[in-house]
Parts: sequence; C-alpha cells; structure tokens
Amino acid sequence: MRASISLLGLVLTVSQFSATAADTAAKTPETADKYRWLEDVTGDAALAWVRERNAESTAALAETEVFKALDARLLTILDSDARIPYVDKMGGHYYNFWRDARNPRGLWRRTTLAEYRKAEPAWETVIDLDALGKAEGENWVWHGADCLKPDYRLCLVSLSRGGADADVVREFDLAKQAFVKDGFSLPEAKSSVGWIDADTLFVGTDFGAGSMTESGYPRIVKEWKRGTPLAQARVVYEGKAEDVAAFGYRDHTKGYERDFVNRAVTFYTDELYLRRDGKLVRIDKPDDASASAFRDLLLLQLRSDWTIGGRTHAAGSLLAADFEGYLAGKREFEVLFEPTERSTLSDFTPTLNHVILNVLDNVRNRLYVLTRVDGKWQREPLPGMPEFGTVSVDAVDDEENDDYFLTLTDYVTPTSLLLGTVGKGAPEKLKQLPAFFDADGLVVTQHEATSKDGTRIPYFQVARQDLALDGSNPTLLYGYGGFEVSMVPGYSGSVGSAWLEKGGVYVVANLRGGGEFGPKWHQAALKANRHKAYEDFAAVARDLVARKVTSPRHLGVQGGSNGGLLTGNMLVQYPELFGAVVSQVPLLDMRRYHQLLAGASWMGEYGDPDLPEEWAFIQTYSPYHLAKVAADYPPVLFTTSTRDDRVHPGHARKMTALLMDQSHDVLYYENIEGGHGGAANNQQQAYMSALAYSFLWQKLK
Repeated sequence: MRASISLLGLVLTVSQFSATAADTAAKTPETADKYRWLEDVTGDAALAWVRERNAESTAALAETEVFKALDARLLTILDSDARIPYVDKMGGHYYNFWRDARNPRGLWRRTTLAEYRKAEPAWETVIDLDALGKAEGENWVWHGADCLKPDYRLCLVSLSRGGADADVVREFDLAKQAFVKDGFSLPEAKSSVGWIDADTLFVGTDFGAGSMTESGYPRIVKEWKRGTPLAQARVVYEGKAEDVAAFGYRDHTKGYERDFVNRAVTFYTDELYLRRDGKLVRIDKPDDASASAFRDLLLLQLRSDWTIGGRTHAAGSLLAADFEGYLAGKREFEVLFEPTERSTLSDFTPTLNHVILNVLDNVRNRLYVLTRVDGKWQREPLPGMPEFGTVSVDAVDDEENDDYFLTLTDYVTPTSLLLGTVGKGAPEKLKQLPAFFDADGLVVTQHEATSKDGTRIPYFQVARQDLALDGSNPTLLYGYGGFEVSMVPGYSGSVGSAWLEKGGVYVVANLRGGGEFGPKWHQAALKANRHKAYEDFAAVARDLVARKVTSPRHLGVQGGSNGGLLTGNMLVQYPELFGAVVSQVPLLDMRRYHQLLAGASWMGEYGDPDLPEEWAFIQTYSPYHLAKVAADYPPVLFTTSTRDDRVHPGHARKMTALLMDQSHDVLYYENIEGGHGGAANNQQQAYMSALAYSFLWQKLK
C-alpha cells in the first residue's frame, strides 16, 4: 500500500456518526474475539478451515462450463504474446520480465532498441525463474533487480517464495549471467538493500531481535563491505521501533553522487539525511513533504501548506531550490507546479535537459515540459497528447538523453506504448495491445454524484451507447478511496471480456482518500474522516440508481486491500444499496489491524486503535465489529492469499467465520500463494478473477 489526501469539510465528532454503528462496535470488545485462532496463518486447524471454505466456493462457482470457459479466456489474455513487453534501459540493453503459458513463473530477459522496435523482437534470457525454481525446489516469484551504474554488470536480484513481500536477495553478474559465488546474499526478510559501490551496500534487514519496526520493516541501516560477514556491517543509522522503516541509498547520477538515509516516521512523514564526510546532515523540510535530489537541485513536493520566506506555498506544490544553497540556509525557491482545486501533480519525470510534469486535471492527464533557460524554468505542453485517457511517462535514460516512453490507455482503447524525444515533436508508436474484447458500441462517460456533505464526487462509467435506462443493468462499481491512490482509466482485457462484453456496466469512483485532486482530497478522508470515503461511494451508488442505470439488486461492488475495507463497509453499513459484494485481500478487523503484519505502518491513514479517542472513531468503520445477526446483507465473496504478508489473511478468515455463524450468505476463497496481489502467476490470477466475475454474474443478473 502506498500514497496520501484531504478536502475541506467539517470534522465530524464521534457523536455525529451513526449511533447504531458506534453502539454495535462498542458492544464487541477485542476480548470477545472467538475467531482469533484463524490468525494462525499456517496452523493445521486454520488451514483445514480454509480448505473447507475453498471447497464450498469451488462447488458454488467453479464447476460449470461457463466458469471454465471464462477462466480459460482470462488465462489466454494474461498469457498472450501480444501483450506489451514493457522495458527498462540499463546500459545498451532493454530489460523485461515476462510470463506466459510456457513460462508461468517468468523470464528476466533483454534485447536491444533496434530489436525492440520490431513486431517480434529477439530476446536473450537472463534468468529463467521456472528453471531456477525447479532446480532449487522453490516457488520463486520475481521481485526485481537493482543493477549498479554505470556499467550495470552487478545486480541485486530479489526473489519471493510464493509472492510474499519478504524476499531473498542474491548478487548476480550480468556479464557472466550467473549468480556470484560467495557474493552478497540475504536470507528471506523484508529487506532494503542498495549499491554504494561494487564492494559496498546499504542494507537494512532482520539483523535479529529488535532490529525491525513494529510494522515489520528494517529500522537499522548498515554499510556492508564485500567479503565480510553481515554481522560485522557498520551501523549508519538506527531508527525507532515505532517508525515505519529506515533505509539508505546512493544517488548515482554522474557528478552528483550523494548518499542519503531516509527515516519513514509514519506513512506520510519522514526525515531525510545527507551523509557527507561520514556524518549525517538532516535536510530541513516539512515532515510531510517529500524531498529528492535532481543534479544541482533539491525538489520538494508538499503535502501541506508551507509558509516560508514570506510566501505560502499550497499543498501539492512542487518547489525547486539550489541543493548546496539550501543546505547552507538559503530558502529561495522556484515553483515548478502549483495545484488548483481540481488539478494535482500526478508525477514528474526528469530527462537529461528537462522535467516532464504529469498533471491530473479533473482526473484527466495533461503533460508539460519544463526547461531551464538562463536559470529560469519555462513551461510548454508536450505535443501529441490525447484529450481523454490515462497517460504515464518515464524517461528512457535521464543521464544520456531526453527520450521518454509514453503509455496511453483508457477503458475501451487498447493500451499503446510510444517513444518520443523532448523537443522533437509528437512521439512514435512502438507497440499496441490487440483488442482483447469487443468494445464496439461502448462509450466512456464522466459523471458526478453529490456526497452527504455536498462534495462533488466524480466517477467514470463504461457502458453501451444504447444502454436502456430502466434500472435493470448488471453494474459493477469499483473503488479504493485511500493512500492518495488515484483511480484513473485503464484498459483491462479481463474487465472487458468478463464484464463489459457480456453486457455489464462498469463504474469507477474517484473517492476522497484517493489522490485525484491532490493531498487535500486524500486528507479529507483520513482517520476520523474515513467515513467520508464511504459516504462518497454510497453517493455514487445512489446516483447510478437515480439515473436508472441500475437498481440495488443489480448493483455489485468490488475492491481490494484498502478497497476491501471499503467494500466491507458497504456490506455492513449500506447493505440496502447492493446486490453483491466482492472484498479482496481486505482489512476488516480494525481493532487488531495494527498488530497484524504491516498494519502498524498504516496508522497514519486509519489511526491507532490502542488510543481510546481514536478507537472511538475507528470502531465506526470496522466491519468485523459492525456485523449484526439481524441485518439483511447482500451475498458476499471474500478472497485472500495465505502468502499475503502485508494484509493478514486473518481479516478475511475471521469476517467470513463471523458472518457464517450469523447465517449470512458468504463465500470465501484463499489462494495458497500470491502475496498481497492474490496470485503468484497468470493461472492463479485468471482463476481468482473468474471466481469474482462468476459470483457477480450469478448474483446480479
């Protein structure tokens, strides 16, 4: 989970919440949790319970020919050779990780730009994960490789067992295409590791008792020399147990090499230190601002308004200052971006001579190029951009040229990949997905619902142009509403083939808690204001009914992770609005979430249940504590993964057991692998998706 938000509005006191919800939660103390045994992830009794539930769900959803056909089609899409092989440039090669039917665990492979331009490039396999896993008797899942500039010969390869966040790290030699014998190696842990030079690493890992934070991440940063035991690595920095994490890294930009240590105090606040002459120098900045070095500049992206030098800079602004001058005490800034009420900076990407700004304007991307001329920044639009859809941009090699990769996508147009150069006109198309579903007659429209407090909530709707507004259309409403994550249009062969092509309406809501309108949009649904995200989602549901797109019996909701918490709240707080609920890898027990796996890192988003004043509002959106025997809930499907070491599978297990005992209509499926993504390979992903769509069609037609 990653990201942040806020919006102007009244901060409701606990007494302003639903009295029914609060009372119900208060009567269900932690001590009454009779399902705690299901938190034993790999315990015999818990896994026996899981197998029983999986068998029930399989029998109910997966044994028809319709399901088997859908599963097969989704797998064909996921395994298709026609997918775009996205690449990262390292030296003279372009690297890609690829899964298909022949390589279910995947290949790390490379090619040249000349080959990549071809319809069918010639690839050189670097690591075959299927072969490696077979040789070692492991179910390896690729977690990436960090290769040392400038020659990119030595890499730190991260491999996960079954898709968990924890991984092992091994040194790999790209020239020899082999793991380095007696090279750098770390056992399984949630580690942070990065190159200083060919013989030195920054490393944070599980060094033993007390070395990890309460969130389960490293709190100690060490410098590790080649050929020495890890136990002899020198401590560079030591954070606190209650921090989220600490990690070190080197900026390898030629001529601007710098070492940094970051202390993540909470999910949204951090301290940044420059290591110079063997000492750590704290960079003065607002705690919730993100800071990064860009050659001779220090860039600050603000999450809160900041008054300095007689001027107030708005939350969401991007500021630039001379790096050395700033360290010396100067506070002279250039404003590279300033938000408006309905626009925010989605991302920024430096190239050799420019900075590309990716602006989200009313949930539509706009790209601008910044160029320093005589010490001042000039701004102009990047040419060749579409009027509608989602655009992402990445520099090809910001130390070598001004080239950039551009990805264009929307709900009904197959994604395309383009290659451009700043200052040289519109980019050229390199790759495009084929049409994985029939989008003929489908249109994308943008609408707004009015939430309980009067706030306008935008949402996207994908439906047939001749849609009958009679309230009978099966409609799937998707949302997230947290961690400053923006829900923007994107092409999905799975959604298209499993839902849209079959006549379903697909809707995505841009809730407070997300990042669609910047930090304030996110912060508007933090902690005591979390209920606003749920009110926003309910408002979109009501708007769909009011517009006669659908009706409650034909309206389903789906969400995962924080979105699983969202849909869990729809189930227990707004059951009258929906005909079916799908909650994937969800948070549900908000009394214990901070004690389970990475949960403590999210207290900046939800609050601390151990503080009575914060549990007072947290309990009002804890589905596990709000469930009632007498309620009339719509059918619900919970899915999770045994190997999810981010959001504990106990959330979904316990909620299912509770609802079963209350005689509600509930199904449960737990994938043995998969991590927080729910699946470790395409076959598992297809199966999990087919379960969800089969359930929705079964309940909403």
